[in-house]
Order: sequence, then C-alpha cells, then structure tokens
Amino acid sequence: MKDAAVTVAGLGVSGVPAAKALHGLGARVTVVNAGAGERQQAEAAELEALGIAVRLGDGDTLPDGTELVVTTPGWKPASPLFAAAAAAGVPVWGDVELAWRLRGPGAAPWLVVTGTNGKTTTTRMLAAILSAAGLRTAAVGNIGVSLFDVVLPGPGRPEYDVLAVELSSYQLHWAPGIRPHSAAVLNLAPDHLDWHGSMAAYAADKGRAYHGNQVACVYNAADPETERLVREADVEEGCRAIGFTLGAPRMSELGVVDGLLVDRAFVADRAGTAQELAAVEDVRPPAPHNIANALAAAALARAYGVEAAAVREGLRAFRPDAHRIAEVAVVDGVRWVDDSKATNTHAAAASLAAYEPVVWLAGGLAKGAEFDELAAAAGPRLRAAVLFGADRALIREALTRHAPQVPVVELERTDTGAMAAAVEAARGLARSGDTVLLAPACASMDMFANYNARGDAFADAVRALPGGPHGPDARDEPSGPAGPDERR
Repeated sequence: MKDAAVTVAGLGVSGVPAAKALHGLGARVTVVNAGAGERQQAEAAELEALGIAVRLGDGDTLPDGTELVVTTPGWKPASPLFAAAAAAGVPVWGDVELAWRLRGPGAAPWLVVTGTNGKTTTTRMLAAILSAAGLRTAAVGNIGVSLFDVVLPGPGRPEYDVLAVELSSYQLHWAPGIRPHSAAVLNLAPDHLDWHGSMAAYAADKGRAYHGNQVACVYNAADPETERLVREADVEEGCRAIGFTLGAPRMSELGVVDGLLVDRAFVADRAGTAQELAAVEDVRPPAPHNIANALAAAALARAYGVEAAAVREGLRAFRPDAHRIAEVAVVDGVRWVDDSKATNTHAAAASLAAYEPVVWLAGGLAKGAEFDELAAAAGPRLRAAVLFGADRALIREALTRHAPQVPVVELERTDTGAMAAAVEAARGLARSGDTVLLAPACASMDMFANYNARGDAFADAVRALPGGPHGPDARDEPSGPAGPDERR
C-alpha cells in the first residue's frame, strides 16, 4: 500500500478506521463524503490533522490519480463514484475486503455470521462460546467493532486465536476475496432491496459468505434459500454443509430433542448418536428464533473444534443486548416486551411467534415492505394492535384484509411522544396474561434517531405506568424490568 493513491468513500464507523489504517501503511489517502454536517466536519478535522485529505460535499467525483477505491458499506453500487472508477479501470474494495487483505501471516481465522435477522445475537453468542473454550476471540465487523482494530498489529493490541465476524449484505457485496474458516447464513427475507436492486441480488451477496469456506457452511434447515446458497458456493475441498433446525436433527445437523440442543454433525457416529450441547433454558431468552441463533453459533463453534461443555458454558454466560425481545416489566399481570430491533417483517414475525396472546405495537418506515403475510400469520395470536408512524396504514390495511377480527388503534401523531400514547392505548387493551410486544416491523427514523431510541421511549413509558417499576403506584419490589445483564 505504500505510496498508493487510495480514495476512501465515506466517513463514519468504517471510513475513518479504513483511512487511518491506509495512512499508517504509507498510502496517499483522500476521503470523499457527500455529507458535510457537524459530525462529518469533526471527523474530517481529525483525519486532516493526520495529513489525510478530505473532500466534504462531493461524493461523486473520483479524485485524479486514484489507484484504488475503498468503500464503506452504505454506498450503493450504482453510485457515480463507482461508475467513474469502473470507467478508469480502478478496483473497488469494501473495508472488509481491505481488512482481509491486510491480515498478517498466521492471522486469526474468521467465523462469519450473516442473514437478514439475528446476526448480532448469533455473533455475540459465538464469541461467548469461543471464550468459554479458552480461546482468544472478539466479536467484530458489522457489530460495531472495526476489523482494522483486530487484524493490524500494533502496540498494546491483543493477538487472537479466532474471530467471530458479523457481516452485512452491504459488506459482503464489496468483499469478493474473503475466505472464512466457516460461515453461517441464518435466514433470508426481503430487506434492503432499494440498495441491492432485487431479492436475487440481495441473496447472492449474502451467499458470498460461503465462498471459499474451509470447514463448514452452516445453513437453516427451515429456510431452503440458505441451503441453495450452500449448494451454489465454491468452497474448499472437504468443506461440509451443516444444518440447524428447531426439530430433531438429521445427520449433519444440530437441533432440539426433549428440551436439549444436540449435535449430530460433529460427532464420530453421526448416524447413531447425538451429542448434548445445552438445554433450551440455557438460552436467554428461549424464544424459538433465539434458539435457532444459539444452534447456528454452536455449529460454527463446533466446526472450529470447540468441545460441547464450552457451548453450554458460553450460552449460559451470554447476555443479550438491549431492545431484542427484552422484558421491561410485568404490570398487573401483563408482560411488556421491547423488541424495537425487529425493524422488518421477518424479525417481527419471529418475535410475534414467541408470545400469545399479544397486543402488538408496530409501525414506522416500511422501507418498501409488504405486510400481508405477517398479518395473516400473526392474526390468530393478536388480542389487538396499536399502530403508529409514517407507514402505519400499510399494516392496518393488511390486518383488515387478513385479520379483520383484531381491534386496531391507529395513532396519527408521529412525534416521539407518540410512544407514550401507544403504551397507554395498549394498557387499555391488554388483559392479565397478555404480552404487549413492541415489534415494529419497520425502521424507526420517521420518529426516532434509531431503534435504540424507540425502544428506550417504550421502556420509559412502561416504567411510568401506574403499578409499573417507576410509576406512581410502584410496588417496593417490582416484578418487572430486565436488568442490564438481561438485555441484548
């Protein structure tokens, strides 16, 4: 990289570390970014102080003399900058591709996790299992930890035995050269189609996770598309297809038998025996889709040679992040659950399947999604629905078509205070034994900064309810809120 003229497309979580890494290797770096707000100006000032050139407000023009473009994940393939690079014969790598190519001799192998939903949870479960096995590891990538911080040597930086790497479809699109030890595609459902252009293109980018796998391609036996991607992948000789299922596993699968997570893939006698890995109760929370996450994490760990005992220990030690099916409180017999991270229909369907009966809080930005299939599947489980946000009418119309018996309260206000109104409406609809579930099936940016802020608003409103953990009639020992170590 020394003396190479490299253009980095974008600032932020990925672009700034990429620019610094390239600069440290002696490249002549120019960062281009369409936005020029306060955050971008602050990041630009930080880079310019190091001697890195930054051009704000111009993300379309390829700087003269560019020999390589390194892009951050959010930039669409159709961006004019990439068209200019193609016309000039300049290669385009993603930050993940760059990190892969910069690894040193004997670098830690990658265990890659991708899919429409469950990536972060599965990656963190995997890291917990690897740690329980005594391995030096880290959860990195799309999870928010830059790969450059772990693949490049430096003073004070730890060495790793193996990395648990979460990758998004955006990152995989620009990373054709990575060759993981093993990888899992958890599931596939329509998402980010405005970026990829079609479901076929989205699936193909997810499938890149399998290319070059050395030991195992882990797929979801309940999702035939993930198995199709395995069949189409160009893998190393001897690499195996390993399925996971919520039912009893077949040969070369992990699954569930009598409340136990078991392995019929990484045992000597796959035809006649299964290895107990953990109990369903060892998984927090033990919702069906989270059990699937645990099985996928276990499959990747077992592919790396981790013993069964470490799988159980790691799953028991794992603590989920905030806003992922996190129980906030139980008030007057009603459970209040925050799954604000359910930002698409696939995630919301998985969340709804974990509870019954449900008062469903949903709405926001649909991102082009359709809700008919979700409404039809969820209808029998619903006590009622409270809808908010810019595209709430799409959900209401789907419920009218497929679950007309479900009472619907539709809130017209779209300010952040609408969440408190939604919680109050849900309180009037719920009965003892019900679950009030925030699983919006939509993005949050119409009303909130992000899904975290949306979940926080929900939790705050619940805790302020009469009889709630912080409400005016709160008991001395509330039955409710999940502590920090119980959230994901």
